Amino acid sequence: MADTPSRAGSPASLDTDLIVIGGGPAGCSAARMAASVGMGSILIEPDRLCRNLYRIPALNNVLGGHTSGSELADSITADLRSTDLCHLELGRRANELRADDAQVTVTLDNGARLTAPYAIVATGVGPLQPRDASWITAPSGLTLPPLWQADAYDAEGRTLLVLGGDRTIGTFLRAHPTTDTRLLVAYPASDDYKIEEICDDPRVTLCPVAHVNLQLADDATPTEAVDRSGKRRTLAAAAVFLSIGNAPTAPAGDIVRDTTGYCLPSAQHPRIIVAGDLRSARFQRIMTALGSGSEAALHTYYVARELLDSEAN
Repeated sequence: MADTPSRAGSPASLDTDLIVIGGGPAGCSAARMAASVGMGSILIEPDRLCRNLYRIPALNNVLGGHTSGSELADSITADLRSTDLCHLELGRRANELRADDAQVTVTLDNGARLTAPYAIVATGVGPLQPRDASWITAPSGLTLPPLWQADAYDAEGRTLLVLGGDRTIGTFLRAHPTTDTRLLVAYPASDDYKIEEICDDPRVTLCPVAHVNLQLADDATPTEAVDRSGKRRTLAAAAVFLSIGNAPTAPAGDIVRDTTGYCLPSAQHPRIIVAGDLRSARFQRIMTALGSGSEAALHTYYVARELLDSEAN
């Protein structure tokens, strides 16, 4: 580990006041808020800060006048790097998180251990794959790119098959308003409510399905679909992308997950605070991630102050 950050109130035996796991909007917001109240933090991120924001070409629901994810990401990372109270552990992954009555201990992928009074877990979600969807049959081990990884070159003059009706489709269409493409959107009944924002776009052909069977070839992707009446049809496209949602990610250890893999904040150890998309599938928005990260940091600050006050008395 590089230079240890300043510590506002941690015992000398601990590395910092706060460990933040995850460098997306929620994690960065938590570290920045912690610094604003004088708390030192260590932020652990295996990739670059706000890496997923850089893949969002257009924004329409974020304050501050940012029109793209990359603009917002640049602003967040510059602001975070402006403080000396946050030490960045980039390129490192948190393999395990343990909590007891006195502290939390995070074990990194290089074997190093970091300790603090509290940890904020903001590792977010990752894209689901065909094997995760019961309504899709695909070759064993097949992985496909999510639609947000496609660009105008992928789409121009081509027909793309999009599996699932998740909101990334609307983001893609807004980001490429003049791109001449056709999206065949095959989606199950559980996604019916998601397709309202795209149903009037002339580039979209909606394909409500009960099941699809991917049959990939070198030059096309003939896909056998069964519609909800039981009728079979073939969907031919130049490429296939996913929009079937995400799955929560969190380090091993003392993190409590529900049956869907999400980490309900109220179920966690008192020294572990969950922030951002990891909390629930309902609130996966940039603005809610920023707010929850800030709130999580303030929570640790006030709890730590109460403990210090009680010890002083």
